[in-house]
Amino acid sequence: MRPVQRNFYDPSSAPGKGIVWEWENDCGSWTLYDMELCVSIQNAYEKQHPWLDLSSLGFSYLVDFDAMSQTNRQSQRKRRIRRRMDLAYPLIAGSIPKSQSWPVGTNSGTPCTCQQCMLVHSTRAASNAILALQQRRKLYGTEGGATAAVVRQSNTFAGTSLWSPTTTVAKGHHNNISLGGGGGGKVDMNGVKFPCTPAIVTLPSNHALTINGQNNLNRPGTQRIAMTASRGSVPPGVPALPVKNLTGSGPVHPALAGMTGILMCAAGLPVCLTRAPKPILHPPSVSKSDLKPVPGINSIRRKTKKKHLRKGKNPEDVVRRYTEKIKTAPDEDCTICMERLATASGYEGVLSYKGIKPELVGKLGKCSHMYHLLCLVAMYKNGNKDGSLQCPTCKAIYGEKTGTQPPGKMEYHVIPHSLPGCSDTKTIRIVYDIPAGIQTTEHPNPRKKYSARGFPRHCYLPENEKGRKVLKLLIMAWDRRLIFTIGTSSTTGETDTVVWNEIHHKTEFGSNLTGHGYPDPNYLDNVMRELAAQGVGEDNLKD
Repeated sequence: MRPVQRNFYDPSSAPGKGIVWEWENDCGSWTLYDMELCVSIQNAYEKQHPWLDLSSLGFSYLVDFDAMSQTNRQSQRKRRIRRRMDLAYPLIAGSIPKSQSWPVGTNSGTPCTCQQCMLVHSTRAASNAILALQQRRKLYGTEGGATAAVVRQSNTFAGTSLWSPTTTVAKGHHNNISLGGGGGGKVDMNGVKFPCTPAIVTLPSNHALTINGQNNLNRPGTQRIAMTASRGSVPPGVPALPVKNLTGSGPVHPALAGMTGILMCAAGLPVCLTRAPKPILHPPSVSKSDLKPVPGINSIRRKTKKKHLRKGKNPEDVVRRYTEKIKTAPDEDCTICMERLATASGYEGVLSYKGIKPELVGKLGKCSHMYHLLCLVAMYKNGNKDGSLQCPTCKAIYGEKTGTQPPGKMEYHVIPHSLPGCSDTKTIRIVYDIPAGIQTTEHPNPRKKYSARGFPRHCYLPENEKGRKVLKLLIMAWDRRLIFTIGTSSTTGETDTVVWNEIHHKTEFGSNLTGHGYPDPNYLDNVMRELAAQGVGEDNLKD
């Protein structure tokens, strides 16, 4: 289980008005922007701004309200966006509660007796009890009658505790119950006192134990544990939730209902447990003899090691190589330092180079965008220092751009299976494998460890002419260390971990449930545009 939280917004804000913004994903369906982005986009929309640059919010996108589109500033890829006004969020009366996290008391230590929190805590306790019971069965081979594992619950809740220190038993004819595990001794049935360590309570198969004689989930602090000789779908010690299977049978284990099911049950809403289709991530088993080299590509493996790292070049030489001096500066801003081009660079006094004066202005050769030469030097020193420049306005690349991908291995081969939508071709499988390691000076946190989750990662391309071309470009991007980087995962939020670097891959083999599979008729064209945005274009391919 993970904690969740709710946020409060002013009624005049976008969520207060029931307004959200969405973007169209690769599957053609719509994905909601983060609420903070929704608020910013709606504010710009209401002020009738023609566009909104999301760079200041940490996203390399430009929102165009006239075209209702979102453009990736690096790859120039456009997606449709839309504005919805049909989501009515509930209003809260009075002051905003201080505690916004749930379950309350998870981290703060503040007790709470609301229905949802009590239900979560009871489910946690029951899950721990099940684990203890399973461990006991493995150790002692318990057979026959029903066995329930009772774990002591800390009596720190306000009001009625989940397990009352003196809980009477309404059913059962034995005055004493022997305790196994860490408890030892006996428990008086007329005044049950649970030990401070987990204990195993064993009852004959024809008895049932009811705490407080209640079975009311809507009343905090009262739960019922039913013991039966039959092995039903709800293990002993687990509160029975109103959750049903598709067959209509039930109740089932609360964990199968998930957090959504638990919350709905706590609110008294009926829940039907369905089984969602699982994505097919990998093809059927393939033997080594089935793996074939990709036609037109000599090798089957690429490695990136530290010896491949490029040493930095003189910043002044790099800037002079790709620019030409401008005698008369135009009356416009330098978009790096935001000072006028006719005045000195904003880096005057910060950086000093003998051959570059603060007032010198240069024009880039391909795109003709102009900047202070000293600003370009500062930008280069702040980057990867690989001998290349990238225009901050149009993202045009000068020279050969390289990345900060950590050492690893890339393999590629043909497997005798077809992708959905490509039934007439075999499949190219790419396997990336990057181990965890220590960050260097080119990474965000030098000398700190970085993790590498989900490796080896398998990716797929159709084995046709365009698929082989994309593979060659991916190999080139790998050699330039552009496929991965070290940063923050957008899916888990983990920092200092290996993540994809703006070049999308298809990691789902036999379906497209996650949006990372096939069929996708536009994928090869899209990924070639993304590669070109990294400076890896078709013109780089050699015959």
